[in-house]
Amino acid sequence: MQNTYDTMIPVETGQDLSYFIRLENDFQALSDAVTSLGKPYARIAIITDSNVAPLYLKEAERALSGTGAAVSSLVLPAGEEHKNLDSIDNIYQFLIDQQLDRNDLLAALGGGVIGDMTGFAAATYLRGIDFIQLPTTLLADVDSSIGGKTGVDYHSYKNMVGAFKQPRLVYMNLSVLRSLPERQFSTGMAEIIKHACIMDEEYLTFLEANQARIWGMDPDCLLPMIRQSLLIKKKVVEEDPTEKGIRAILNFGHTLGHALEKESGFTLTHGEGVSLGTCGALFISHEKGLLSKEDCLRVEWLLQAYHLPVRYQDFSTEQVLAATLHDKKRSGKSLRFILLDRLGQARIDTSVTQEEMRGALEYLKAE
Repeated sequence: MQNTYDTMIPVETGQDLSYFIRLENDFQALSDAVTSLGKPYARIAIITDSNVAPLYLKEAERALSGTGAAVSSLVLPAGEEHKNLDSIDNIYQFLIDQQLDRNDLLAALGGGVIGDMTGFAAATYLRGIDFIQLPTTLLADVDSSIGGKTGVDYHSYKNMVGAFKQPRLVYMNLSVLRSLPERQFSTGMAEIIKHACIMDEEYLTFLEANQARIWGMDPDCLLPMIRQSLLIKKKVVEEDPTEKGIRAILNFGHTLGHALEKESGFTLTHGEGVSLGTCGALFISHEKGLLSKEDCLRVEWLLQAYHLPVRYQDFSTEQVLAATLHDKKRSGKSLRFILLDRLGQARIDTSVTQEEMRGALEYLKAE
């Protein structure tokens, strides 16, 4: 893994509106970053939630006011249970009340839920309006703020309604990570470990060797860690911006993970679901003769080291299997399941059976 500290990462999507990811330690450069987009936005609407607003809304409002735009804000209730079309309706009404038009800008200030909803609103309001991502969680930094996938849950089916909408800018104030509860930091680490599993075994070694420094929020570890995850996601997204091929490998751990998350009533965080789904995918990879038991245990140890679950008993195997039938990654009767040929190399597999998934779920229940 290269130990490089560049803080501007371009994402080339093959569309007119490619964008930069900026890694900063505060919001001081946000005004200049928005101004550099070259569009004189008259109005900027910040969409955030009730957890983030008391911490960072005033600071973000001040920074964005430096662009000369009129800045307004909408605070939505926090939580996955509010990631639905009712919240989108609230956003639409707010934008209408504030008289935003196609020459204005939305800013998503928050974690993945706010980023996904703001992006979806931006994709659909007036048939499309610019938006930027201001992620405030590790999970949003390394996953949901990058790549243009937006959406909401529908009747408890995760991300069932959505659109592809690329942001104009992703601005990461990494200092906000210090305010994250431990559980929220862990949930982001699940996606980081996923990135290492699917594309970079050397990165896995880095995460093993620097566990204490990462937990200690050592910037000399956090910055290269986040940057490496961004480079992995950037590579995949640039090659497949609308998930028609290789981008599916980013769903490693997500097929069973999303179903477990749903069946828990979202008492499991996204990262906890992905961690369990990762263990299930490792189990199936081993059962198919692709991955050694030692490599499976190596990843499980790393997940536990970052306080993520590798076993879970509080679910119905049959209900979780039923939930996978509604997975967005189904194609006809086939389910695109992501397995590992080896650590650092993923494959898209359409041969995984319900019995193999049942075996993986029973493995997760083992004491």
